[in-house]
Amino acid sequence: MRELDRIPEATEDARRALAVARELGYPYGEVFALMNLAFDAAATGDFGEAVRWAWQADHFPGDIPASIARSGSYILAEVLIQAGDLAAAGPVCAAALAASRGAGDLFNQLGLLSTMARLDLRAGRTEDAAAHLRESLQIALQSGGWDADNLDTCGHLCAATGRHGDAVTAWAAYVALNPQLDWPGDVRLRQEPLRAARQALGPDRARAAEERGAAMNQATAAEYALMLTSPGSQQPHAPGPGLGQLSARERELVTLVARGCTDAQIAAQLDISIRTVRSHLDRVRDKTGCRRRADLTRLALSAELV
Repeated sequence: MRELDRIPEATEDARRALAVARELGYPYGEVFALMNLAFDAAATGDFGEAVRWAWQADHFPGDIPASIARSGSYILAEVLIQAGDLAAAGPVCAAALAASRGAGDLFNQLGLLSTMARLDLRAGRTEDAAAHLRESLQIALQSGGWDADNLDTCGHLCAATGRHGDAVTAWAAYVALNPQLDWPGDVRLRQEPLRAARQALGPDRARAAEERGAAMNQATAAEYALMLTSPGSQQPHAPGPGLGQLSARERELVTLVARGCTDAQIAAQLDISIRTVRSHLDRVRDKTGCRRRADLTRLALSAELV
């Protein structure tokens, strides 16, 4: 219900779930209901209530798996950030992240690293923010997981470092890929930096940046975020080696690869054989040194072919 922006109904469902879980003696269900009540309260701007519910989830006295306890700390840190209590959010997030790393808990590391990056940004530590965000993205790519919040955080990183076009693009990709997950609290935090980025770009460039992000698929957006968080990424993007040597058709193929098309899909779209596609791509790899499809995607992104 919360994803459908029906917060009162979501809150009522969570309250009923909490009552049932307590009646049945079901600790996991109780903690999960407390987490949802915290998010619902934060979504309506009632941060005092949100922190109260989240604190109960984080300090749950019952017997629950350690991974669920770490998730409770993640929720508490998120809610504290929304409430503006960064001094309290920092230690909670750092402790949960250390515990997750120690346990090899990749699931919670994904969210906690993104949360830590947001705390870094609030403190003006942009390099630390980029490092934490990049680590989260790398875990996501290696594990096959995906944390949509990484794109939102990437937008904030770019806005904080004056990369207005990249900020608008990252946020447009986030909204396009996660239309049901754009939490009201995140929307509020994004409004002012997004307005400032659009103003700095002007109407035409802002529109182009938004269209670029909206056209990205998940894989392309993940590579884009990795590129934006790499060391030295605050410098202007330079075309990759060998890009100027590519023919128009070869650039077209690189663009399609970056959009996630398989060799067969490229062949069908360009009305050529799969063998011809592979021959073209072999030449592209020889000219650019980009051996993997992920490398070709980053090449296309750096040249703004996608």
